[in-house]
Amino acid sequence: MLRPPLLAGLVWLILSSAAPPSGAQVTRVDPLTVQDDDFARHRDPAEWKGLKVSRVEFRQERAAWRLWRIASSRDGPLWFVPHDSENGGFEAALAAVRKYGGSIVAVDSGIAPGADGTRMNRAVDYGRPIDPNRAFDDALPFYARTVLADRGAPIIALHTNSQGFDSSESRCNQSDPIGRGVISIRFCDDTLTPSPSRARAWPWDDDDSVAFTTYRTGQPPSAAYCRDSLVALDFNVVQERVVTSDGSLSNYSVLRGYDYLNFETQDRGLSAQGLADMRNRLMFMIDKALAACAPKIRAAG
Repeated sequence: MLRPPLLAGLVWLILSSAAPPSGAQVTRVDPLTVQDDDFARHRDPAEWKGLKVSRVEFRQERAAWRLWRIASSRDGPLWFVPHDSENGGFEAALAAVRKYGGSIVAVDSGIAPGADGTRMNRAVDYGRPIDPNRAFDDALPFYARTVLADRGAPIIALHTNSQGFDSSESRCNQSDPIGRGVISIRFCDDTLTPSPSRARAWPWDDDDSVAFTTYRTGQPPSAAYCRDSLVALDFNVVQERVVTSDGSLSNYSVLRGYDYLNFETQDRGLSAQGLADMRNRLMFMIDKALAACAPKIRAAG
């Protein structure tokens, strides 16, 4: 009978040897037939005119991955939607790629049975599920290389988030109602410094609608790509100081000198009104930021 340590070692050896890193398999697909919750909301052929859609699948270390790459015929930004649960991000990305070109990379958690539309990648051989926005790791570089294979400029990540923030983690506004995470213009700590909108006009009437700009330790916040322009435009701007990478695309990008922005708004559910509100808030940020910081990127037509 195998002793527990020996058995554990044997299981690890089998799993690791069965799932070596490999090249990505890229398959052209018809977006009107893709069985995915995001695509199911968009069955009108007119929405896909001029776009090519590919399914990208690969393995890295202990995980299997599936991405959707939606490419325009025009050069433009890379629109990154890392979390399959953040439906407003996909809605805005699809509107943005039609308007400004470039390509979308959207992570599909549905590669694991029953996990479509969830935040984490659960298609793992062992261990915990993986956050797709914490997988940009120099020790396991294939994921980052695949996501950024058709990297346009700038890189624009699109997110939705829960209301409020974890006030126990914040150095300011600790009397606020308890929320989740750190995504709010009222949150601050050693690495995140808020620059709130003064007028609080739409879409900044919501504390959870923010733009993230990222800069390296030893630099001033104004060194972050587009930061000064967004502050001048009266955005809610969270300034993120990067000490060492946390595995996110924002950290990965700033440490390599890539132009990067992250736009977030509060999750408003799956109703037509909620999806439209998230899309419109994110598109407002995109329109203003590109006009100010990437004027060569023109809207279609």
